[in-house]
Amino acid sequence: MYAWVKERILDGRLPGGELLSEGDAATALDLSRTPVREAFLRLEVEGLLRLYPKRGALVVPVSPDEADEVTEARILLESHAAERVIERGEAADVAARMRAVLDRQRALDVPADRARFSTLDREFHATLVDAAGNGLISHFYSGLHDRQVRMATSALRRVPDRRTEILAEHDTLCTLLEHGDAAGFRATLTTHINGTHGALLDS
Repeated sequence: MYAWVKERILDGRLPGGELLSEGDAATALDLSRTPVREAFLRLEVEGLLRLYPKRGALVVPVSPDEADEVTEARILLESHAAERVIERGEAADVAARMRAVLDRQRALDVPADRARFSTLDREFHATLVDAAGNGLISHFYSGLHDRQVRMATSALRRVPDRRTEILAEHDTLCTLLEHGDAAGFRATLTTHINGTHGALLDS
């Protein structure tokens, strides 16, 4: 039950602002209300649902403040990671691994594979962060996983053409990393992340 609801929140099938009923969810999955209630409680702790007694659970929308905070954290962490791999002379190898993920993204059929595209989007960026070799930073970055996937999927749902831009920007990021251009990487990364998160929040 927990995985069923969470997957639908992250891929946008349950959009922010939608009210879920314990009874309806239990009926849909042929379950008692107990596992539904437990799943809702877990998702509330994770910040994805807000519970209202006797009414149900509200899917918490992504707020402008949350998007800004995730954007700032990602730019800081990913830019730092790029600087580290460039300093160590590992940029070409890391860029090659990122391009391998990019190739898998290009092969997907969007919108049919929108959720998978967003998961690979997150993997593309995490490949760089993990390559920097700082376990604490990687652990913190992994905590952004659900927010990243949800924001990317929602942005693609609202602005389908964003897919083409994402692929082109990923390619540019790989090229800048290969050339050891940390400043250019940060500038492009900032435009890239703001573009995706902006597509999510624009009316």
